[in-house]
Amino acid sequence: MKAESERHAVACIEQAEDTVKELRDALGRAGITLPSLRIDPVSLAREAPCPRIELGGCSVDVAARLAATLRGGA
Repeated sequence: MKAESERHAVACIEQAEDTVKELRDALGRAGITLPSLRIDPVSLAREAPCPRIELGGCSVDVAARLAATLRGGA
């Protein structure tokens, strides 16, 4: 059972890494950089990791551009 749990954890971490890359790429195409975008390291510290994506902070200008992009106005 432990091997199955480990495989599941690895798959979850790989999915989180892929998602961070996809989000970083998509934001980059919109001219937006979130410097703190990453996998939350605390979420990996569990025996059975369940990764969370940390978007982090950004400037007001970046937040405004992000809002405009999500509205479809960028």
